[in-house]
Amino acid sequence: MKNTKRSLLKTINWKEVGIDTIYDIIGGILYGIGIYTFASEADFAPGCIAGVALIIHHFFKWVPIGLCQLVINIPVAIICYKMLGRKFFIKSARTMIISTIILDLVMPLFPTYSENRLLCAIFAGVLSGAGLALVYMRGSSTGGTDFIIMAIRKKLPHMSIGSISLAIDGSVIILGGVVFKQIEAVLYGIIMTMLSTTIIDKLMYGTSSQRQLTIISNKAKEISDQILKQTERGATLLKGVGAYTGEDKLVIMCLCSKTEMFPVRAIVKSIDPHAMIMISTVDEAYGLGFNPLND
Repeated sequence: MKNTKRSLLKTINWKEVGIDTIYDIIGGILYGIGIYTFASEADFAPGCIAGVALIIHHFFKWVPIGLCQLVINIPVAIICYKMLGRKFFIKSARTMIISTIILDLVMPLFPTYSENRLLCAIFAGVLSGAGLALVYMRGSSTGGTDFIIMAIRKKLPHMSIGSISLAIDGSVIILGGVVFKQIEAVLYGIIMTMLSTTIIDKLMYGTSSQRQLTIISNKAKEISDQILKQTERGATLLKGVGAYTGEDKLVIMCLCSKTEMFPVRAIVKSIDPHAMIMISTVDEAYGLGFNPLND
């Protein structure tokens, strides 16, 4: 048993775990400031689970926002576990716990702001978006609608992330308007959610939400197999010839959505650190797993 534990500990990349944790902490702080400092007392609800938690906190002030999010996330995570995989689940669980601690134990030590609701919506959107982007960069998630969106896409790959997210977030924002009994609550919720989404895309992918990865490696087949296994994102193997060596090579072409590029890059690095990866912007993508190709 001891030998098994030692071998298990040796297989863990502690440097990667440390970097992931640092990103989780910094991302959690930014996210916490956005949600707790600016959104919690401004009487509006953004999309996603955070919006649901803020609505519940509005009725029951004694219920901490972070704990509320965690409780909602637990059944969602359990339901989606098989679809999303063990590694992603473990990473996300750590991120959710860190986020909960920061929201409920650290943020209450600082004052909140609610004087100007427009400023609250703007800063809440920018800061929470920046925090989530840092989390996504490490192939993790804060749970909630991220789990739901990815699970839905595995069942309905023709649906885009944007359309699924819009449906879920829109429902929560409208619910917030009903709860707070103000049309402004809906408008501020939309502003915060749009800014958060925009900041995530800008920080992670510039102006585009999609990237094409062209990968040249002597371990192309192994890499493509792991991309399919870990992200369920397809890839195309192209035959090529090295101009200098004259050797036959396989070239991987993979088109990724906004939650998949960094995990794919990590897969390539773990299998072949000497691989060449070229990343280019794709303005539009149509077909299975992306936008439907209509006549």
